[in-house]
Amino acid sequence: MPSLASVSEVLAAVRHGLHTLSQEHLDQMVGHISTDTRTLQPGDLFVALEGERFDGHKFVAQALGQGAIAAITRQGTFTDATPRIEVADTLTAYQTLGRWWRQRLGLPVVAITGSVGKTTTKELISAALGIHGSVHKTRANFNNEIGVPKTLLEVTAEHDYAVVEMGMRARGEIALLTQTAQPNVGVITNVGTAHIEQLGSEQAIAEAKCELLAEMSADGIAVLNYDNARLMRTAAQVWTGKTITYGLTGGDIHGQVAGQMITVDGVALPVPLEGRHNALNYLSAIATLQALKLDWHPLAQGLTLDMPAGRAQRHTLANDIVLLDETYNAGAQSMAAALRLLKDQPGKRHIAVLGTMKELGHKSIELHRAVGELVHSLGIDWLLILADPAEAEAMAAGASDIPHQRFTDHGALTRHLEQMIQPGDRILFKASRSVAMDQVVAPLRPDHSR
Repeated sequence: MPSLASVSEVLAAVRHGLHTLSQEHLDQMVGHISTDTRTLQPGDLFVALEGERFDGHKFVAQALGQGAIAAITRQGTFTDATPRIEVADTLTAYQTLGRWWRQRLGLPVVAITGSVGKTTTKELISAALGIHGSVHKTRANFNNEIGVPKTLLEVTAEHDYAVVEMGMRARGEIALLTQTAQPNVGVITNVGTAHIEQLGSEQAIAEAKCELLAEMSADGIAVLNYDNARLMRTAAQVWTGKTITYGLTGGDIHGQVAGQMITVDGVALPVPLEGRHNALNYLSAIATLQALKLDWHPLAQGLTLDMPAGRAQRHTLANDIVLLDETYNAGAQSMAAALRLLKDQPGKRHIAVLGTMKELGHKSIELHRAVGELVHSLGIDWLLILADPAEAEAMAAGASDIPHQRFTDHGALTRHLEQMIQPGDRILFKASRSVAMDQVVAPLRPDHSR
């Protein structure tokens, strides 16, 4: 892989950095900017990030021992001859470097945020752009103040596009990430209740998500979900630039769903993922191609995705048993979409294995009861609950006379499923990440080694 830049160029990029580097150090080419000694390679530059539970300064000596050229450290941390660039704040320096590198390469950057569907949308947009060139995208869940600059710093001259996912927990975070990534296209999937515990209301969440638009360059393009009324209203308050909307009820890119096909402007396209919610996410990929003046019609030939674990994963067992693994995370909107997807599966019994949706604050009980009510209205055959006591009670109450059972132990739930599963069953697993519902799914998967 080509070198990033010279150490002297990195020094200039972080601005006002004091250093202990010789001219020989300054002339060296940096392979990568690294924050992790586990993946650091000789010739890298190590950034000593600090957090509540970690301090990268403790690993500076190790990084240098592994061949790092130098380290970026907080001023005053070292007083010896350790080869280093000293800055006021290492995270700020890291973000500055991400922005600098993004500007240096100058390729189109697509930023994605929203309450639900960010990662799925990222994968769809990345795959669609992949028809036209080489794409670098956010890996795993690297969508925060560290992950976004990391993603940008992994982009090389061989890439044609970068797709950056942006997550948040509080006001101001999307603004900061946007300032770092400087996207050409800003995609907002929707506004829901995720993180309402921190932000207080759906409107506050909408305003936080729309920081992407408020901080985006005026010559950028907004790609917005037409079907989400609150998003559209809030976006209009902060964005007057070019906008492309997409939706199933209207919008510039208006899709009509029939089974696994969606028709846009008379062109029928196979949807690579099941469910109306994923068809809607797919429209955002078409809108993004249009925003970048790229032809979306080749999508009619189909699109192949390799989704991360716990997202839109489908496992087929013997005897026509299907597991729908949606264990990566959950909010009220995504839970509802997953339950509808479950009900749409042709099969004998539909079983929902659901866990707590976290970070819902004062709305938690209400929203968990609503999930149970949806289970009831859809006529799901069984509900198995692995949730916090109050939320479990609310979900069970909402489900009313739907057969249900509560569990407090992952192993007990798995053993119960092993005993109750019958041929033709369709089983959904979904909960917030911290519930670790993946531990229930894993022993049931056909690739599990016993």
